[in-house]
Amino acid sequence: MIRTVSTTPYTDQKPGTSGLRKKVKVFQQSNYTENFVQSVFDVVTDKAGATLVIGGDGRFLNREVIQVAIRMAAANGFGRVIVGRGGILSTPAASHMIRKRGAIGGLVLSASHNPGGPDEDFGIKYNIANGGPAPEGVTDAINARTLEIDRWLTVDAEDIDLDSDGEVTVGRMPVEVVDPVEDYAALMETLFDFDAIRAAKLTMAFDAMSAVTGPYATEILERRLGFAPGTVRNGEPLPDFGGHHPDPNLVHAHELYETMMAPDAPDFGAASDGDGDRNLIIGKHRFVTPSDSLAMLAANAHLAPGYAGGLKGIARSMPTSAAADRVAEALGIPAYETPTGWKFFGNLLDAGMATICGEESAGTGSDHVREKDGLWAVLLWLNILAVRGDSIDTIARDHWSKFGRNYYARHDYEGVETPRADALMAALRASLATLPGQQFGDLTVETADEFAYTDPTDGSISRNQGVRILFEGGSRVVFRLSGTGTTGATLRVYLERYELVGGNLDRDTGEMLASIVAAAESIAGIAQHTGRTAPDVVT
Repeated sequence: MIRTVSTTPYTDQKPGTSGLRKKVKVFQQSNYTENFVQSVFDVVTDKAGATLVIGGDGRFLNREVIQVAIRMAAANGFGRVIVGRGGILSTPAASHMIRKRGAIGGLVLSASHNPGGPDEDFGIKYNIANGGPAPEGVTDAINARTLEIDRWLTVDAEDIDLDSDGEVTVGRMPVEVVDPVEDYAALMETLFDFDAIRAAKLTMAFDAMSAVTGPYATEILERRLGFAPGTVRNGEPLPDFGGHHPDPNLVHAHELYETMMAPDAPDFGAASDGDGDRNLIIGKHRFVTPSDSLAMLAANAHLAPGYAGGLKGIARSMPTSAAADRVAEALGIPAYETPTGWKFFGNLLDAGMATICGEESAGTGSDHVREKDGLWAVLLWLNILAVRGDSIDTIARDHWSKFGRNYYARHDYEGVETPRADALMAALRASLATLPGQQFGDLTVETADEFAYTDPTDGSISRNQGVRILFEGGSRVVFRLSGTGTTGATLRVYLERYELVGGNLDRDTGEMLASIVAAAESIAGIAQHTGRTAPDVVT
């Protein structure tokens, strides 16, 4: 029997680029979770009899919200729910499940790389039928609905057993509990040469960061590819990620970095994040930035069976370095620069205009799903290493000798008071017209603007996507406020210096970016506006 529960709106449920993210205690408020889920369901048209996929990264509150969402789906007329065993579905696996099963969409429960636990973060994101994040038109409609909602629907039913595969009924709706790994692993075998990877006898270390990728990596790397037991570290998903921050960067994956810089390091090191859509790539004694990884993967993708026919195009988010653009030019294919947010790539992928996409925030993927995919990037690297027989260090040096090098770093100032962050960005915007021609040390500003994007697939325009300061010679600095945190604002400063072929191609990144850092401070007055003299995280 359907039960209607009266409610009143919350005013803070506007989804960001990756859904709604808040502290667990916010989601635990009376009707808070239910209001948002009902708002999503109210916006979804043609849901009667349709299939809905539900899963998450296993963080604290994951199981409880899944049970709530199943009962609400039954009350709202969905025809079937598919949920990963244990409530587990990595974000790319959820995307694949939606596409393979012809679902109308899915609820992905995650706060990505943010910490988990009773006092940490939780999130809910709606993905549409193509497997990708809901576009702005849908998220705007969800937000509008959250501001006027007055009821939510559920059925009176017991919690289902999430730990046993099979089918049960909730209300009149079948709920199918499935192996979260099998379909995804089978997809990877169609894209990559598993025989070649096995034959190469590579050694590796993979840090799953006590997050969702653990079961996927264990099945694919250790069982199907034959890497030694123990190759996958921190492989059990934990509600609090073992008390760690599941963000695959050099700060939070420092133990992996130390392993890869040791004299007896394995051939290859990698990590993934909370929901499995990001990656960290480290070769023996060589860290590869996400921007460089995108460019190097694109340049070598033809070595994998799934991409042997070539690429249709390469897309990158605006803050990502221009390294991939140079590969696209050499290959004679289009390069697209989009706003941050995988949904913008989804349009290009659906239109057949791009094959490989990437973000500087360690997200890389292709047209096999409509999300970034951490383990996919790891497997493509392994395929390239196996076929070329070269080390990552050799591949990197070879790449830079052909294309030049984009030295790159991102400085994050986390938890900045929102009025201070907004004031910094407002002052930057006000100065844009006067910056061209000004000199900062050895750098001369060529152009300065606020990035806007016209989607070539539908003509839609996205404005106010970050402030760009472009210097003569291909270097630049970008300022942007991030929407993925849960408290305050995160100011992200992206620093890039381009060195031509034959230039200083193997120098210390910090040294090469020092003049860009100084220019960024002079232009934006970061210390004055934020009170911070140094970033919280450098990646």
